[in-house]
Amino acid sequence: MRIIVVGAGAVGLASAYRLAKSGCEVVVLDARRAGSAASHGNAAKIALAESGPVPAPGVILQGLKWMLKPDSPLYVKPSLAPEFLKFMASMARHCTAGDFRRGLETTLRLAEGTMDLLDDWGRDGISFEMHKAGVLLAFETRERYREQCASLDVFERFGMVPEHLHGEAVQEREPALNSRTRHGLFFPDDRQVEPDSLTTGLVKRCQELGVEIHEDTPVRGFLRQGDRVRGVITDRGEFTGDTLLLAAGVWTGRMSRDLGVPLPIRPGKGYSVDYTPAPIQLRTSLTLEDARVAVTPLGGYLRLAGTMEFGGLEERINPRRVAAIMQAAADAFADWGTPSGEAAPWAGLRPMTPDGLPVIGQLRPLSNVFVASGHGMLGLTLAPATAEIVTEAITQRRLPAAAEPVSPIRFTRR
Repeated sequence: MRIIVVGAGAVGLASAYRLAKSGCEVVVLDARRAGSAASHGNAAKIALAESGPVPAPGVILQGLKWMLKPDSPLYVKPSLAPEFLKFMASMARHCTAGDFRRGLETTLRLAEGTMDLLDDWGRDGISFEMHKAGVLLAFETRERYREQCASLDVFERFGMVPEHLHGEAVQEREPALNSRTRHGLFFPDDRQVEPDSLTTGLVKRCQELGVEIHEDTPVRGFLRQGDRVRGVITDRGEFTGDTLLLAAGVWTGRMSRDLGVPLPIRPGKGYSVDYTPAPIQLRTSLTLEDARVAVTPLGGYLRLAGTMEFGGLEERINPRRVAAIMQAAADAFADWGTPSGEAAPWAGLRPMTPDGLPVIGQLRPLSNVFVASGHGMLGLTLAPATAEIVTEAITQRRLPAAAEPVSPIRFTRR
């Protein structure tokens, strides 16, 4: 079976690897360099402790309050475009406590075997940088701490029981934090993965397995035959195959629309800034919850990542939003000072869905088209599980029970 995978980010490459391991002939196409879009500048976390969907109780109301504050953690760029308004209205309907808890449970169920799969990848010869430092969710206010605690029972059902920290116990866990942080939840099992090393390792292993990877090869159209897609049209010619997998991140929405089965996948822009060498030494990975900024220590450098900006498909950098991320670090760490070694800031587009869950499975009524997209801020976290799901769906024509809530059919029912 010959599979065409569109998209060479973490999800697309993981899927290509797993499909090749199952005996499929695989071709990967990407409009850019492999791993250079949303996978490149993410928070570098396997973020099980932060798996809650973006649509949460109060999010839309808070977003409206922040619309006049472009440096806020969540910013909705005003637009009257019908598609944008429809997406935001649908997201608002999912901002309920019930939907949030169901979405969190779905994500945690999907990700249950993630750590074992990552270890399997390493044993199979995929070389990448990974750390097992856990994560500390750091709170300045009791209000934010209590909000997070409201869903801890869901985490605990999956064996994720955090350590609760208050007052000086927070600084004992992470001495780099100053006294502004008064509460914390420490999850010991979360990991950190340097994303460029992972995509580089996946490319190398895929090629060893015979996968063709074509970079700088944008898809311009599709070759249709009834309810089947027999190939794609690119700037470098036509590629034909038995099955098509759309794993193109935020651009999956546009491609599904071109195929006549539109999926509501829209961009949520995020930012990151790297410092080499790391200006402070951390014992663990952190998320500064009040500012919604992730702080991830990696081999030789430190990454700050954060913000969510709903707008269009442009990747321009807003200096005010970058400055807000940097200020969050300056406010939180005792010895931050004026660090040197600051890299140019990065901005990338995360593929968001209105219910905050990924879209994985067959794109019905098309008989040989599958989707693996819409992972939001959890592309790195859910890539291993997604690869397992799409491989089973394509090779065995069966969607695992855990993946039924993320099937495309929830958006394509007529």
